[in-house]
Amino acid sequence: MPVARLKQAAKESVSGLPREFWWLWTSTLVNRLGGFVATFLAMYLTVDRGYSAMFAGLVGALHGLGGAVSAVVAGVLTDRLGRRPTLLVSQVSTAVTVAVLGFVQDPVAIAVVTCLVGMTSNASRPAVQAMIADIVRPEDRVRAFALNYWAINLGFAVSAAAAGLIASHGYLTLFLGDAGMTLLCAVIVFAKVPESRPERGGAAAGDGDGGGDAAMDALEPEVGLGSVLRDRRFMAVVGLSYLVATLIQQAFVALPVAMGAEGLSSTDYGIAIATNGALIVAVQIPVTRFLEHRDPAPLLMASALLTGGGFGLTAFAGSVGMYTVAVTVWTVGEIINSPTQMGLVARLSPTQARGRYQGMYSLSWSLASLTAPLVGGAVMDRFGADALWAGSAVVGVVAAGGYAALGRAMRSRPQAGGSGGEGSGSGVDTGAGVEVDAEVGAAAEGEVSAGGGAGAVGVAAGSGAAGASGGGARAVGAGPVAG
Repeated sequence: MPVARLKQAAKESVSGLPREFWWLWTSTLVNRLGGFVATFLAMYLTVDRGYSAMFAGLVGALHGLGGAVSAVVAGVLTDRLGRRPTLLVSQVSTAVTVAVLGFVQDPVAIAVVTCLVGMTSNASRPAVQAMIADIVRPEDRVRAFALNYWAINLGFAVSAAAAGLIASHGYLTLFLGDAGMTLLCAVIVFAKVPESRPERGGAAAGDGDGGGDAAMDALEPEVGLGSVLRDRRFMAVVGLSYLVATLIQQAFVALPVAMGAEGLSSTDYGIAIATNGALIVAVQIPVTRFLEHRDPAPLLMASALLTGGGFGLTAFAGSVGMYTVAVTVWTVGEIINSPTQMGLVARLSPTQARGRYQGMYSLSWSLASLTAPLVGGAVMDRFGADALWAGSAVVGVVAAGGYAALGRAMRSRPQAGGSGGEGSGSGVDTGAGVEVDAEVGAAAEGEVSAGGGAGAVGVAAGSGAAGASGGGARAVGAGPVAG
């Protein structure tokens, strides 16, 4: 492709987004540049402290438990208290708990503080994702989520490689560095990012002339958590997101433990896992532009198979090079999945319930953070790492089948759905009682409909900052995660 076309494509990818989004994007990048702890916690516990894989899995599960609790609570607070206050409280408290984690020695204290870290860090994810949906125009949201996800992985690629080298001189520096960068992230939000929560009946920041979201907002009744849980199509997306997330979470607990058991160092793991972030940084934006107008269901099926297959290949890895190949395969699946998944959730969410919907979506990653380490550690201790990697391949096949079934259902039986702030509905029953025209199974012209994270199925994407110190789990948020 000529250089001129590349420059034009880059310009189109970043143009037209509001200034508030770019400050939020900057805070995400700063956060992930210091996101050391979530990535290296399992290796710290097993290699540096000498604990078993089961204990590392338990601690990782407690991190997920804290995140699961905060995902729902923070989603409600994001809608009631506001996006900015929820985000600031999350980031400041994350900085404090991560610093404390670097000093505690007792195993019970490590487990308790890790749970608090999971709780405080994950609390920012619903706020960040709801804020992006507020301040960015509906037609630009998937692109905005993709750019935020790109920042997450740019920071992750740099921090993973650097942290492996830093850890060789002492893990305490990692904990304090993570805390300091998270605190800087909070300073950026405090100084530059205004509150974006739309007032009922008013225009959201990203809605321009007050149409779109604002018009639908005037029609929306109050939406509680019960309405979110009764949104069957949305909850199916959450369930499939959970399956994919359980696979990706193995990269941050089971993978470093397996590499350590084979005599590989923290630096070796840092090199292998940095491939994930580097590849996403290199190709996420052009791939998103290529996928945005294509039928999402086959793409999501392919992404699930690639993710499961990539972890399955880990069974055949015995060197840093082979581990890097396996990471590359499942990273391609992640690239296809993640950005549009977050865009889809924003679209399915009634304006006044964006925090609750984003919180429920974050819950799928948090539950994966809770269960994946427990299952991974137990399977590795009892049956060996190869059994875990074979099981991961099977989970990928199951998730692909789920996407295929959901895609067929959404094409054959569209129904009324929430606005999600878009002019055309999603074909999902939000329980809010809002009638919106739906066109499922194909992308609407001018809107992105490709898959991310787990479920842009049949409808016209993030962080690793995982909120404030690591997504997840990168959320990725995550993971690893979201800002």
